[in-house]
Amino acid sequence: MKRSQKLFARALRAIPAGVNSPVRAFRSVGGTPPFIQRGKGARIWDADGRAYIDYVGSWGPLVVGHAHPAVVRAVKQASARGLSFGAPTAAEVEMAELLARLVPSLEQVRLVSSGTEAAMSAIRLARGYTGRSRIVKFEGCYHGHADALLVKAGSGALTFGQPSSAGVPEPVTGDTRVLEYNNTAALERVFSEEGGSIAAVIVEPVAGNMNLVAPREGFLQALRRYCTRAGAVLIFDEVMTGFRVALGGAQALYGVKPDLTTLGKVIGGGLPVGAFGGRRDIMQAIAPLGPVYQAGTLSGNPVAVAAGLATLKLVQAPKFYERLGAATRSLCEGLVDCAREQDVPFSAASVGGMFGVFFRETAPTTYAEVLQSDRELFNRFFHAMLAQGIYLAPSAYEAGFVSSAHGAAELKRTLAVAKKVFGELRG
Repeated sequence: MKRSQKLFARALRAIPAGVNSPVRAFRSVGGTPPFIQRGKGARIWDADGRAYIDYVGSWGPLVVGHAHPAVVRAVKQASARGLSFGAPTAAEVEMAELLARLVPSLEQVRLVSSGTEAAMSAIRLARGYTGRSRIVKFEGCYHGHADALLVKAGSGALTFGQPSSAGVPEPVTGDTRVLEYNNTAALERVFSEEGGSIAAVIVEPVAGNMNLVAPREGFLQALRRYCTRAGAVLIFDEVMTGFRVALGGAQALYGVKPDLTTLGKVIGGGLPVGAFGGRRDIMQAIAPLGPVYQAGTLSGNPVAVAAGLATLKLVQAPKFYERLGAATRSLCEGLVDCAREQDVPFSAASVGGMFGVFFRETAPTTYAEVLQSDRELFNRFFHAMLAQGIYLAPSAYEAGFVSSAHGAAELKRTLAVAKKVFGELRG
C-alpha cells in the first residue's frame, strides 16, 4: 500500500483526517485506508494495483456493480448534452413517474442531491404540514447529519434528545425524542404522553447504520398504527433500503405504507441524488404550492438522473431481487458455517442485498445488542480479510452490500478466505 500510504499522508495535510466522510479514515479499525483507483463489476483496485472483492459498493448505491456498461453509457450520453441546467428536464419527470410507479407510498416526489437533504426536507415538511414540532427517531438509526436528527439515545427506553455532535445547540434537538429500535412498548409510551405534539416518526425500516438490524415482527405495523391514530406523519428513511431489499423498498417487502419516504443511493446509480415524496396532500405543502420552503441548485441534475434511470431499468429485470437475495443469504450462511467450524462466536443476517456480520452468538435486534459484539475480533477479522483481497466496511457498525455482479466465483473466494481467517482468529 505504498501509494495509498503516500496519498493518505498528502490527504492528512489538506483534508481533516485525510477523508471527506469519517468512516473512511479507518479510525474504527486502525491502519491506513486503501485509496481506490477504479472498479469493475464486483471488484475494486487500489492505487497500488491490488484487487479486492468489494462488499461496500460505495455504501449501497452500486446494486448492479461498478461501472455497469448501461449506466456508464447513460452518463456519457447525458454529459454530452450538458452537465447541469437549473431548469426542468424530461428526464427528471421520467424519474419521478418511475419512482411513483415502483414505490407504494409515492404519489408525488421531489428530487434533491443527497439522503441528508431528503431527510431534512421530509422533517421540515412534516412539521409544516402538521403544525407540530416534535419528532421521534430511533437509537442507532442514521438519517444524515442535519442538526435535529443528529441525536442518539441514553440508557432509557425514552430519552430527551441530546446532541451527539459538537456544533449542534441543545435547543435544536429539544423536540427530538429517541426510542429503542424494535421497542413497541416505548413507542406506545411516547404516543400516550406526547402524541398530540408529535409531527413525525422517522425510521430506517431496516436499520443499516448500526450494522444490519431487521425489524421485529409487528414493529413497523405498530409505527403505522400509532402515527395514524395521532395524526403524525410516518417517514420511512429508505435511502439505504430503497431498491436494495426489494423493488418497492422495505415498505413493499413488509407491507407497511408510510406517509413520506426518503430515497437516495441506488436511485442515483453512484452519482449524488436524493428524493423525498409521499402522499399528495402532504407534498402539496411544499413551495411554491405551500408554505414549506425547499430548493436546490443541482436538484434533478440530468447526469445523476441518467445514471439513476439506467440503474432502475436494470433492477426491474425478472428475478433480479430473487437472485440478489439468494446470493446475500448464501454469503451469510457460508460465513456462519465457517465460523461455527472454528468455534468462533459469530452471527450474520441479511435482507435483500444488505447484510450484517456480528461477533456474537445471535444476530442483534437492538442497538444495545449490537454494542455487545466483540469489536476487537471484528477488527482482526476485517484486516485479515482485507489482506486477502476482501473489502468489507471498515466498522463493526456498518452494513455490507452485495450486488448483482457478485457471482459464484466471488462468493466461493470470499468464503474460502473467511474459513482461513476464522481459523486464525480461533488461534
